[in-house]
Amino acid sequence: MQHTATNQVGLVSMRIGHLDFDDRPLFLAPMEDVSDPPFRILCKRYGADMMYTEFVSSAGLLREQEHEHQKLEIFDEERPIGIQVWGGGIDEVRNATPMVDAAGPDVIDINFGCPVRKIVQKDGGAGVLRNLDKMRNITAAVMEEATRPVTVKTRLGWDDDSIHIVDVARMLEDMGVAALTVHARTREQKYKGDARWEWLRTIKEEGTRDMPFIGNGDALDPEAIEAMFEETGVDGVMLGRGALGNPWIFERAKTYMETGELPPPPDWEERVQVVAEHLSLKCEWLGERTGVMEMRKNYSSYFKGFRNASTLRHELMQPETKAGVLEVMLNFKPDAPDIQVPAAKLPEETADPDAVDTKKPDVPDDLPSPGGDGADPEVGTKKAELPASMAS
Repeated sequence: MQHTATNQVGLVSMRIGHLDFDDRPLFLAPMEDVSDPPFRILCKRYGADMMYTEFVSSAGLLREQEHEHQKLEIFDEERPIGIQVWGGGIDEVRNATPMVDAAGPDVIDINFGCPVRKIVQKDGGAGVLRNLDKMRNITAAVMEEATRPVTVKTRLGWDDDSIHIVDVARMLEDMGVAALTVHARTREQKYKGDARWEWLRTIKEEGTRDMPFIGNGDALDPEAIEAMFEETGVDGVMLGRGALGNPWIFERAKTYMETGELPPPPDWEERVQVVAEHLSLKCEWLGERTGVMEMRKNYSSYFKGFRNASTLRHELMQPETKAGVLEVMLNFKPDAPDIQVPAAKLPEETADPDAVDTKKPDVPDDLPSPGGDGADPEVGTKKAELPASMAS
């Protein structure tokens, strides 16, 4: 649970439970409807040091909801990996913890940071920032039931009048929490305005002693990732929005921090290759029909910024088979003259690192990126079994 710091700001060797990390480790954030096994495997291949699952509902586990139990599926190729759990009731989270523990994660993470309205209304996620005694009790309940290290992800506070994060960090370390991640905004801010990195520096200097501390918020590109390490002294950086449609950000950031040279972004051919691999992994995991449908929400992030990207996105929404999608990508000419997009309602881009919109009824995404409400996404009726090619 301890880390040993060097004399340089941010350059540390970090340990979370039994897990040892090299200097400046990078973590994939738990993102609802994004951080599933196919995407996690891609991020791991491109240099993520550790990853977290989509957040798992304690109540959903106890009600035996298939899509919540599906989120517990982890595979050897992904390790080290943490399963993140959330819940608004102490006993609810306590009773669900053995199910999470039995899935075999390297750590169990507690979500005290999600700002989505319906989660907060259930006193889950960032809702618990209004009741720090309850935060303590939920943490204690998970630690009592878990046989693995327990970590926490949270925010600065509920609003500017209730930023008690330094005291929260001290409390969690005294309880034996194995690592703390803080998104440098309040719940009131959600994802608006700049992340307040000055608070990350304060937490590191005044709130934590030996507990590893991971920063989160606006680490959207290699330069920002290095800046967070340098300016705040955090032991690790967690990437959310910066990784959407961009699994190679981990590799590019590490190269930049090691050499000072920024690698070029992936070109069209590499991007198409990775999207094809992502699609194949989705189809292997969920079955072809569901995999093709589920993959559609990812295209806008992957192809953002390319000429005629809107046209491509529209065309990729049409095929119902993997072969059809691959044919569209292989035949598309990104450097062709501008093409008019046929009149159609195209899905908006996703940018919520805690609860990406899936237009389900329970957990609305009230952030300014995707419209509508999102929740506990069902990723298909077929029970997923990852083939050997994904679990190597």
